Amino acid sequence: MFQWLQNIADWFGYNLLNLERGAHLAEALNFFIYDVVKILILLLFFVIFSMGIVNSYFPIDKVKNYLSRNKLHGLEYLMASLFGVVTPFCSCSSVPLFIGFVRGGIPLGVTFSFLITSPLVNEVAIGLFVGLFGLETTIIYVISGVLLGTISGVILQKLKLDSFLTPWVKTVLENAQKEQAIFVVQKQPLLQRLPIIWAEVITILKGIIPYVIIGIAIGGLMHGYIPEGFFEKYMDKDNLFAVPIATILAVPMYSNASGILPIVQVLVAKGIPLGTAIAFMMGVVGLSLPEAMLLKKVMTLKLIAIFFGVVTLCIIISGYLFNLLLQ
Repeated sequence: MFQWLQNIADWFGYNLLNLERGAHLAEALNFFIYDVVKILILLLFFVIFSMGIVNSYFPIDKVKNYLSRNKLHGLEYLMASLFGVVTPFCSCSSVPLFIGFVRGGIPLGVTFSFLITSPLVNEVAIGLFVGLFGLETTIIYVISGVLLGTISGVILQKLKLDSFLTPWVKTVLENAQKEQAIFVVQKQPLLQRLPIIWAEVITILKGIIPYVIIGIAIGGLMHGYIPEGFFEKYMDKDNLFAVPIATILAVPMYSNASGILPIVQVLVAKGIPLGTAIAFMMGVVGLSLPEAMLLKKVMTLKLIAIFFGVVTLCIIISGYLFNLLLQ
């Protein structure tokens, strides 16, 4: 879908700037150009604008009242995780949908379930996983990814963390409620709603674009300058703490599931236990410095720390279970 964009990034770095293919700077710059443009296209033309239209037809108060009156017994977290499976976004691309969910009155824990699962499990990653590791391992991975998002969302909801959202998000939510009042009272058709929705899109973009660029710049530096073999010595199968170490070491890196899977294959081929390698993959995809930088716009540092802590714990548990199941 974005091969044309990859071609532009390649041309800019390797032809126009004449950088050597494979060099650290060239790889970092290539990653930065590709991800910035791709994410901004997703942010502007798909995610935020689409969510603005959807939110305009789902009154916030009614959504909240429905979820508070109807006991879904945790199914709402599972549904959010499954929705994450069918949305092929990386962690940074998922944040605008996170904002859209919050604007729509979806409980924070349910929104977290989506945010966690979306970058971990998608149809491209599943296809690659089948080819690299077989159907049985893929099924276990998909189930574990969905459960990771579901269980983490439930835990985070129980902690009642809404007060740790930033004032910016609360202002966005207030604006959404005002828009809803206008739409409902005046019963405006879509064409009349679009200017209001577009104005809110611009407001949100102005707020988060600097964080997107800074976050991806950090990811580009990590992608270009951290050698892949750097981590292997810490993931030895005889190391009892290999899984938590692999998860924590993954945080400085940044990639999507499709990009990190070939590295996972190399690690496994070198004797790293599959559960440890997958914990590393989940850490790279679901926990990263660029994601933390972007989340800083919508969450306080305390909420980011709690979010990362809960997800890290669940990833570590998943890694140990994988090692037990796939010995």
